[in-house]
Amino acid sequence: MQMTSTHQAKTPYRALLAGATGLVGSELLTQLLADPACSSITVLARRPLSKEASRSGYAAKLRVIVADFDRLEEALDGVEADVVFCALGTTIKTAKTREAFRKVDYEYPARLGNWASGHGDTRMIVISAVGASSGSKVFYSRVKGEIEDYLRSLGLAELHLLRPSLLLGKRAEFRLGERIAVLMSPLLRVLMVGPLRVYRPVWDAQVAAAMRAAASGRSGLPGGPIDGPQVYLYENDQIAEAGNAMLRQEAGGTEA
Repeated sequence: MQMTSTHQAKTPYRALLAGATGLVGSELLTQLLADPACSSITVLARRPLSKEASRSGYAAKLRVIVADFDRLEEALDGVEADVVFCALGTTIKTAKTREAFRKVDYEYPARLGNWASGHGDTRMIVISAVGASSGSKVFYSRVKGEIEDYLRSLGLAELHLLRPSLLLGKRAEFRLGERIAVLMSPLLRVLMVGPLRVYRPVWDAQVAAAMRAAASGRSGLPGGPIDGPQVYLYENDQIAEAGNAMLRQEAGGTEA
């Protein structure tokens, strides 16, 4: 049985975004800047945004804090936000070591969660991964599951966990697997049906739009509440459904 979220969020909301230089994070920033439901955006970044990403036309709405994520609490001093978007993530190949991977995918999101839990009604929306489980034998999936478990333990006003599969979009670096998936995506959509739907590749724009839909409190989101009414889980096919509905609505089409 598919469950839908019924939470009500206040809009316009103030956003805090970590991970704005990544694939989904950069797309999310673009969408948030154009979204009237978001009144302001504070970006936490480890390096300055590119001129294009800085979007000078939105100077009044955008604030960028170049931060040492190992001293995140200092960087967040004085920041006010209603919604924390966490798009942090790396790969073992990029991080080089398991310790470095865990720092990006567990320690930094945990610190953001701690901050959010100390700020009243602040809600948190996090990109996890398909197959996330603290009991997994796969290191990547286990770390993703462990951070989900930790964030769920914080008692946040609201926590939304998104578990996308292979992410598609225009990355700065070349990833052979993703390039192949882009070429094969029409075929994969036909072949991956039923239980396999959760493994279909999903576009960055779909994930970003689903995150915004969760933040704005749209009714009928296809995410299932777990651990009580404050925690919502969105599997890959539900992310695509919610993202597509949001994008269609904004384009003036009919929502499915």
